[in-house]
Amino acid sequence: MGIPVFILAGILVHCVFLVSIFDIYFSSPLVHGMTPQETPLPPPAKRLVLFVADGLRADSLYELDSSGTPRAPYLRSILENNGSWGISHTRVPTESRPGHVALIAGFYEDVSAVAKGWKENPVEFDSVFNESKYTWSWGSPDILPMFAKGATGDHVYTFCYAAESEDFGAEDAAKLDTWVFDHVKSFFNSSRSNQTLFSALNEEKVVLFLHLLGIDTNGHAHRPNSREYQENIKQVDEGVQEIASLIDDFYGNDGKTAFILTSDHGMTDWGSHGAGHPSETLTPLIVWGAGVNYPQKVASQFFEDNFLKEWKLENLKRLDVNQADIAPLMASLIGVPFPLNSVGTLPLEYLNSSALYKAESMFTNAIQILEQFKVKMSQKKETTLSFLFTPFKPLSASEQINFLKRIRLYIQQQKYDEAVSLCKTLINLALEGLSYYHTYDRLFLGLSIAVGFVGWTTYVILIIIKAHTNLTKTVPADKKKSTILFYGFASAGMIIAFFLLIQKCPWTYYIYCLLPVPVWYAVVKEIPAIQDLATNVLSLHVGQSVGFLLVCILGIEILVFSFFYRSALTVGLLVFAGWPVITQLWIQAKTKALIWTLLCVLLAIFPLMPVVGREPNVPLVIAAGLLTLMISSFSLASLCKSENKYRNNEDLKVYFYQMFSVALSTYVVGSTHNSLKIKQGLPIMNQIISWITLVSSPVLLLLSPTFLFERLFSILLSLMSIYLLLSTGYEALFPLALFGLMFMWINMEQEALQHYGLSLKPKLAVFNFTCAMDITQFRQLHLDDVRRSFFFVFFIVTAFFGTGNIASINSFDPASVYCFLTVFSPFMMGGLLILKVAIPFVLVSCAFEAVQVTTQLSSKSLFLIVLVISDIMALHFFFLVKDYGSWLDIGTSISHYVLVMSLTIFMMVMNGLAQLLTTQRIGLPRRTKHHST
Repeated sequence: MGIPVFILAGILVHCVFLVSIFDIYFSSPLVHGMTPQETPLPPPAKRLVLFVADGLRADSLYELDSSGTPRAPYLRSILENNGSWGISHTRVPTESRPGHVALIAGFYEDVSAVAKGWKENPVEFDSVFNESKYTWSWGSPDILPMFAKGATGDHVYTFCYAAESEDFGAEDAAKLDTWVFDHVKSFFNSSRSNQTLFSALNEEKVVLFLHLLGIDTNGHAHRPNSREYQENIKQVDEGVQEIASLIDDFYGNDGKTAFILTSDHGMTDWGSHGAGHPSETLTPLIVWGAGVNYPQKVASQFFEDNFLKEWKLENLKRLDVNQADIAPLMASLIGVPFPLNSVGTLPLEYLNSSALYKAESMFTNAIQILEQFKVKMSQKKETTLSFLFTPFKPLSASEQINFLKRIRLYIQQQKYDEAVSLCKTLINLALEGLSYYHTYDRLFLGLSIAVGFVGWTTYVILIIIKAHTNLTKTVPADKKKSTILFYGFASAGMIIAFFLLIQKCPWTYYIYCLLPVPVWYAVVKEIPAIQDLATNVLSLHVGQSVGFLLVCILGIEILVFSFFYRSALTVGLLVFAGWPVITQLWIQAKTKALIWTLLCVLLAIFPLMPVVGREPNVPLVIAAGLLTLMISSFSLASLCKSENKYRNNEDLKVYFYQMFSVALSTYVVGSTHNSLKIKQGLPIMNQIISWITLVSSPVLLLLSPTFLFERLFSILLSLMSIYLLLSTGYEALFPLALFGLMFMWINMEQEALQHYGLSLKPKLAVFNFTCAMDITQFRQLHLDDVRRSFFFVFFIVTAFFGTGNIASINSFDPASVYCFLTVFSPFMMGGLLILKVAIPFVLVSCAFEAVQVTTQLSSKSLFLIVLVISDIMALHFFFLVKDYGSWLDIGTSISHYVLVMSLTIFMMVMNGLAQLLTTQRIGLPRRTKHHST
């Protein structure tokens, strides 16, 4: 297989492995074709007002301030005198779109929404708004349109402010909420002179939705413990009071309005959300008005979180719900059909209705969820051969009829408590059944992917051994055997395809199930080489082979462990610090070994530090900029002193420009954060400089000479000028420590080559990346090259996790991008944050490129070993993926697998990028040559 074909095949195989996880674990749970279900009795309320205070934490609303007074006096008096309250438990991802979908449509968003930034509809769905007679909504352009878009007919109206208003650097984001309140007031005032609007507002089954984004924006910009965030809560409280009073007056205090105040998600102390920390998943819920229970006094109540005492609410009954339960509650209050895809259970304790109404509502809820179960079952039945189909036994057709008959009978006999209890049992069984059919093909698909994974890794190991070692000799192919083998595998592929065809499986199933066929065909074709290899391995010393295997396994396990515990990287780096002593390299290079050890220990400190972004520290960023300038001044001075006949003064100019760029970045960071602190927004000049630096840095880098140390030094300066602009704290020092270690790694590998007698020592100072490397100079792989590749993978993982757990969405701090933009834009911000993560990655890749070239290895051979290591890690994570347990665990398990799979694909791209950054030079009169890949 040629190199381009192999790389293409590798990328294709890894893309399939990566995408498979979403098909196996996280495909959309939604089904269509159900009949709408509504309670057959008159509802308690004619209209519903829903306030969603985006990003409002439960504790921030309920707790008393330092003087013992409530932050939201009006809402506090409501829950003490007029309504019911509790905590709404959200799920990961704690983002605005999934939160609103759970509240208004009653189901938890599937992962396919990630691709649309949790803003657009990846799949069509029903909602309380869609089922209402009319819905009027005011608020953010990120949230409102998705519910209008999914609605049938023209009865969901939206009023949004401009997207540019969502500015994290603005004077005060509370103005977003003031905009909503003002527009609602003018809307009601104008309706008095608009007869059509007036009569529409007086209809039944009307919803008014106020989306209040100020708290979320202030939380991102200033943190939830800030004065701005807490003042915003007070403003929302006053606004809610005004709107409630206005609506009561408008309808002549008819007592037919129900009010709900809640939040889509909370927020961490450091101003982010997305993961499963309690501060993100615990949101307030206060319900009052028509059909709602009054406060219930209790002597004592127990909750694991111990908040009640802190909030001085021990004697008022706290009614906790899951976020999706709010949709059926809203539907029940105004008597609209329950949203078709809702999986919420109606929280009866919030209702102040007759026992009959409660039982009928619960029965409607049970039938609505059972309808989804029936559709899901019939879909699965249609796509599975009858003799292979295993139904969900607890809810067979006869069991369903039995349940419905018994519930109906209990209601007729006025045994409402028994009816409600049976409805809850039916709902739980129907949800279990939905999950059963949703995950029906999981084992079968998981095994297919695992078989493909193992086959691919085996094939890569065989290529390494055949092409880059002396362990096998070339055996002429037996044509007859090859033909039989080919037809055997082709027949197996056709049988699998036929089997999938008659079951009407989705096209992705064909890819997952047929992928192992060509992969294993390529492996089995190499049987002579495998036999030859087995003979050679058996002749080796058993103890050494087992020891080597154990060290490899231990190394990979440390890497896997580091994804869960960053401190494992510290342990690994301390082991690396002792590497020169263990291998006795320090005897021949005492100074280098000492510097290597010190830098390993220095870098080992970073994984022990708290995750980036929790405590911004701009002076540290400025210090990192000044340190970079100091180091570059020393390096430039030594460069000027050195007698290098290839260097000219034009090259020195490039370094001065780069140093000026670093100095400018340092100034921009300090000035931008000062400006934001005094609420003057992002200065336009700073924004222009930041974007110019981002574009010009890679160009300056390509103008520098391609001598090994000079080009690497130039790469550091270019990347540092961008990284400083994206830093908010100690992480700005991380690339410097990492680069120092990478620089020493290149030197130490030279010593290792000499130590093992594999090569003469080239002069690194005059080594040029663009020098043509004769293919005959490449040596065969040595056992020490496995260690070299492992070092690279370890450094890559350190680059990823050294300053934070990027597997967790909430460790991204929006403050990192404030030098470039402060207006909310998920894709632009996401792109810049990915660039920040990639910069240490590029440093390691360029150092690895230098190690490959200076140790006379073709980059392909070392890269293949890296591929094997990362694939074994990926297989680990494939089996660790879960969709049960705490939502934090689920989110982390997905992101780990996606990270390792992306890492493999990303490393192929980085390999090419590192070659470009090290070998290319703009303005060279002669054509540059590449070293072999």
